Amino acid sequence: MLLIFSALAAIIPMTIYLILIWRFDRYDREPFRMVLANYLWGAIGAIFLAIAGSIFLTAVISFFVKDDKSLGLVSAVAVAPIVEEITKGIFLLITVSNRKFDNITDGIVYGGAIGLGFGMTENFMYFVSNSENIGSWIAIIIVRTLFSGVMHCVSTATLGAFLGYSKLMSKGKRIFYAFVGLVLAMLIHAAWNSSVSFHSTAPLGFLFLFITVLIFITVFYLSVARERKIIFNELSEEVNNGIIPMSHLKILSSSIREQTGWVSESIRKDYIKSATTLAFRKMQARNSTGASKVYYESDIDNYRKFISLLLSGSKF
Repeated sequence: MLLIFSALAAIIPMTIYLILIWRFDRYDREPFRMVLANYLWGAIGAIFLAIAGSIFLTAVISFFVKDDKSLGLVSAVAVAPIVEEITKGIFLLITVSNRKFDNITDGIVYGGAIGLGFGMTENFMYFVSNSENIGSWIAIIIVRTLFSGVMHCVSTATLGAFLGYSKLMSKGKRIFYAFVGLVLAMLIHAAWNSSVSFHSTAPLGFLFLFITVLIFITVFYLSVARERKIIFNELSEEVNNGIIPMSHLKILSSSIREQTGWVSESIRKDYIKSATTLAFRKMQARNSTGASKVYYESDIDNYRKFISLLLSGSKF
């Protein structure tokens, strides 16, 4: 029975976190199937690769570190952060190539999804291995749900944020920022693991993670606010071009757009999606070169035509 409760205790909180992060990306929300794919990579693919990598590296290190206690500490503080952040980040390098992935917010959502998936599976394994005593079982559920699982989310979201930030930059800058993001993710992971490895430093670990989460939430909020500004600024030109009515400009760049009554309900969702995509395609085209720029410019023309067609057949 505790096996079932352990599974539920691992799955439910991380899934709730996932939905909250996905929903918070309110202006250019990512396709949930892509978010779920990243979540499942963290829960399955990254876990198995991390286990294999950790076993291998720990075996190598054991030739130099003979004491079991010291070996365990090295494994927790050095091996786990390096191996796990790399295996979690592998799938982000695939996701970032998708044209839908274009800014910091996207990186936070996809990276956070991978981290939550990883945290879910890792939590389940910890819950099962500590299920002999109800008291310790409950305690570890609380700690890992509120802290360890969240740490995985924040660390991989950090890498994702750097990938999103550099998405439209030159190849050299993309590599540089990817490396910086990966190192920061490893440091967050290592700082948490090292602090909770000792009773005397555990309070500092909880404080560190609390501050890190606050920074994460702040960056996420500012990134979403920047998306709102991008939509407003880019669509302002479309108002001048006569494609979008002036009365729609502020609505399309705010949460009011989810309300009914400001445009025909038969086109509202398609209109919001196409106008938002148009705004981001314009931003992407301006910061791209080569084939990507040609693709974005072609998409801009298509979305302008689609929006004009939508509004021409609707009373607003």
